[in-house]
Amino acid sequence: MTEAIDRKTAAARLRTAENILILCHKNPDGDTVGCAGALSLALRSLQKTVGVLCADAIPALYDYMHIPAYDGNFAPGFVVAVDVAGTQLFGTANGIERYTENIDLCIDHHASNSGYAFETLVDAGAAAACEIVTDVIEAMEVELTPAIAACLYTGIATDTGAFRFASTTAATHRTAARLMEAGADAGWLNQRLFENRSKARMQMERDALESLQYHLDGRCAMIALSWEQISASGVAAAELEDLTSLPGAIEGVKVGLTLRQQRDGSWRVSVRTDGSADACAIARHLGGGGHARAAGCEVSGNFDYACQALLAEVEKELDKTDDEPKRDPAG
Repeated sequence: MTEAIDRKTAAARLRTAENILILCHKNPDGDTVGCAGALSLALRSLQKTVGVLCADAIPALYDYMHIPAYDGNFAPGFVVAVDVAGTQLFGTANGIERYTENIDLCIDHHASNSGYAFETLVDAGAAAACEIVTDVIEAMEVELTPAIAACLYTGIATDTGAFRFASTTAATHRTAARLMEAGADAGWLNQRLFENRSKARMQMERDALESLQYHLDGRCAMIALSWEQISASGVAAAELEDLTSLPGAIEGVKVGLTLRQQRDGSWRVSVRTDGSADACAIARHLGGGGHARAAGCEVSGNFDYACQALLAEVEKELDKTDDEPKRDPAG
């Protein structure tokens, strides 16, 4: 059983730790990478030995963070996981399994966090784990340098879809403002993260839209990309993250599903809702988790099986919503 701790306690643990290994989740996105980049810079400013380990390669999109990859050059004395809700999300490559059984600290923003670490700092109200890490670094009495701020801004911007998602709060904007004041170049970062598209990425968007299907009387929309399509394009995984918003942006759609086939044939699924259905509940029934309006899971089997499994859970959630008494907005 994990022990819940606050930001001040997490900061104290990190200040006293030595030989620190930071773990990211597989298929790393801007939030897990931003947390790792910011923490590694903050800890190294305290003369700590730090390394970052991920089952998958850190996308070149984030190469400005200069993350120190762990290569076994020290024996970890303290292991911290960032933005990882459950151990199944670590993956198995790069020898990461050796360190996932005994994690000292987890910093996360998913309400579905399974409590696998010895101590856990979870704030489900934060739009990104980088929001929490910003507070932790300041509690460590480490200066928010422009380099640290850029890492943290990256995580917040990417996990909020450039501050468009419903998870964005006033506190999110205040944190982003602090990071900009600390030197994060928001203009450059936003252009790099959201406005630059490779030809391969554009082809993937075209393929995804060609796969578009409507289900459950148009209340659910689904797009899918096969491993053959993804691998043939050569597109970086990080470039595909924002495809998840496409199906849910269609008028009348309550649940948007994005399926991306993995090398082993399984399907990585992103669930997005308009708030009338619980995305986390849909994903949780299939071994995943996340937030009320944005969640994810992995489903094994062929496309037809994955589609049927997902739609069964989506229908259950939509039916729950339909059965709830409607509130008169006028009171």
